Amino acid sequence: MAVEELQSIVKRCQILEEHDFKEEDFGLFQLAGQRCIEEGHIDQLLQIIQNEKNKVIIKSMGWNLVGPVVRCLLWNDKDDKRKDYFLMLDLLVKLCNPKELLLGLLELIEEPSGKQISQIILLLLQPLQTVIQKLPNNRAYSVGLALSTLWSQLSLLPVPYSKEQIEADDYGLCQCCRALIEFTKPFVEEVMNGKDNKEKEKLKDELLKFCFKSLKCPLLTAQFLEQSEEAGNDPLRSFASDIISFLSAIGYPLPQIIFNHGKRKRTWDYLEFEEEEDKQLADSMASLAYLVFVQGINLDQLPMVLSPAYILQFNMEHVEVFLQRTEESIFSKGLELLENGLLRIEDNSLLYQYLEIKSFLSVPQGLVKIMTLCPIETLRKKSLAMLQLYINKLDSQGKYTLFRCLLNTSNHSGVEAFIIQNIKNQIDLSFKKTYNKWFTGPQLISLLDLVLLLPEGAETDLLQNSDRIMASLNLLRYLVIKDNEHDNQTGLWTELGNIENKFLKPLHTGLNMSKAHYEAEIKNNQKNTQAVQKSQNFCSVTVSGEEIPNMPPEMQLKVLHSALFTFDLIESVLARVEELIEMKTKSTSEDVGIK
Repeated sequence: MAVEELQSIVKRCQILEEHDFKEEDFGLFQLAGQRCIEEGHIDQLLQIIQNEKNKVIIKSMGWNLVGPVVRCLLWNDKDDKRKDYFLMLDLLVKLCNPKELLLGLLELIEEPSGKQISQIILLLLQPLQTVIQKLPNNRAYSVGLALSTLWSQLSLLPVPYSKEQIEADDYGLCQCCRALIEFTKPFVEEVMNGKDNKEKEKLKDELLKFCFKSLKCPLLTAQFLEQSEEAGNDPLRSFASDIISFLSAIGYPLPQIIFNHGKRKRTWDYLEFEEEEDKQLADSMASLAYLVFVQGINLDQLPMVLSPAYILQFNMEHVEVFLQRTEESIFSKGLELLENGLLRIEDNSLLYQYLEIKSFLSVPQGLVKIMTLCPIETLRKKSLAMLQLYINKLDSQGKYTLFRCLLNTSNHSGVEAFIIQNIKNQIDLSFKKTYNKWFTGPQLISLLDLVLLLPEGAETDLLQNSDRIMASLNLLRYLVIKDNEHDNQTGLWTELGNIENKFLKPLHTGLNMSKAHYEAEIKNNQKNTQAVQKSQNFCSVTVSGEEIPNMPPEMQLKVLHSALFTFDLIESVLARVEELIEMKTKSTSEDVGIK
């Protein structure tokens, strides 16, 4: 029945000119053709399509059959008639109006979700390429529209993370990346070999946009296999290499594109793309820097005369972009890129003036955030190692400036303890090796004003700030032992009165208050334990105005005793510091008396 209906429609349209076809004819042709496909009348439909008399009809109306044919290929992967479906698709691509067919194919690509995204892209890339190449004009716009649609769909697919996921490629992203490169090659070659004209420049522009979109997704989050024999089999690495090669092929050599980004002068040919660069391409440029400097893709294209400090300065902006992200797969690349730049620099050689550049201060602050907030231990440790490496590369004034900055901004006791330990190390080097004005005398005293104090005086939460307090006491103990009062190289003895008033005395008071509070809580806990065990399994205890989360009484008691132990430890070191101060001042007084 469906075949007869289709034949009747075709026969009626054969005697009409193309411009005489009515909207009703298109609808009837589509319905009858779709029913033929659904009922399995493929041979008869193929005969109608291949009939030379129907050439004009198929050119105008045939594109409506592409959707049903493609759905049959997707849904009936074991159908005996798959070869006929493919033949029909090829014929429709060959015979139909390319403009209408282009829009129809792109609509089909936009339809699916999940794993079907890659299936339909892999199925339609070759027909889509053929259709675009058949277009008589305005091809650049069509290439851009197709690449944008394909990229939008691919960006919905999860990027494989591990070697096993890359090999399994469950969602087909890796296959699609390979196929997308083959799809794009003819248009890249067209730019390379074509005559200079407006259409070529537009095509070049569309390809440039696509390359930068690809650098952002999937390559920004993509993880690459180790650079060994397996690297050659890494589909995402191959995709990255091809994208970077495309940039050079269409007239944007790597040195130009990588070092011109962010400059005031116009980098691209079109204002539209320049505006897009300002808003969207920070991630893409960071991804490109990672691929080139860390993965070594096309690194040999860069000038060999670039200084390590220049490369670091260039990459710090991109490290900052990486560290601002919350995805592990992205900010871990920032750590790698930072390490790559820092390892090129000699220790103590990075001039303090670099800290006047925004990224040189924001990057260490980003490292602090990872150190304190990231749930993954390996990345916390890596960030700590990178911060120490960064400190090691700075000159003395740079270290001094960074220490002041982090002490004022970190708001984390453990980080502050880490900085204080570094300050101690620099003072020690100044004693043992070369005099360093930044870690002796007035400059050091100014820095110690940030270290040897309690943020809220005696009311400071000593438990929460215990790491910082212990580090400060250890630094003070070191200074008292190392610097004699009559030498006073550090300026400590001149400022000792202020230190006692701002740090030591409030600490004494705070320890007495905290110990009394926690001892009272322990007594209350012990009194309530029996009653709690009779009525329920858990109780609550309030410490420093905050309630300890519900836990068994025995566990709460351990927490309270642990706090007391911390206070005892602080008190012990404090007593030792005061003992040393008394010994040193007494010894100096006796020396003066003898003289």
